[in-house]
Amino acid sequence: MRPRRPTTALDEQPVPVRAKLAAAWTAFMLLYAYVDILNFFTPGVVEDILDGTVFEFDLSQAFSVTALTLMAAPILMIVLVMTLPARVNRPANLVVAAAYVPVTAFNLAGESWLYFYGLGVVLELVVLALILRYAWTWPRTTQVASSVC
Repeated sequence: MRPRRPTTALDEQPVPVRAKLAAAWTAFMLLYAYVDILNFFTPGVVEDILDGTVFEFDLSQAFSVTALTLMAAPILMIVLVMTLPARVNRPANLVVAAAYVPVTAFNLAGESWLYFYGLGVVLELVVLALILRYAWTWPRTTQVASSVC
């Protein structure tokens, strides 16, 4: 038998709010993309795409530009979170995450695979809620009064 080694507590390093937000936006986009990818295995989806429709929309350049524009905001938030100043970063996260709550919920409209899409939407909404919480509770610094000599 081996002698027992003394256990020591792991060092808990605080995670900066910017890193939490960037990780959450990354998780949101990975979930969003993975649900879309798995959607191709839903019966009839590929046939509809080959026939030129997605959901109720005709496939066109306008559709593709709209879809890209819709997804560009959360994709860019991954970078913007790490680069924008805090005074702009916090409200940007609050606005974009709040705007994506109905966009995410809309993905359930008209879907027949409710367990699959329901799980995807719930997970995405949980991540959006985390983003809103992290941004809302962004730590503030206290102003130190400077004395003039």
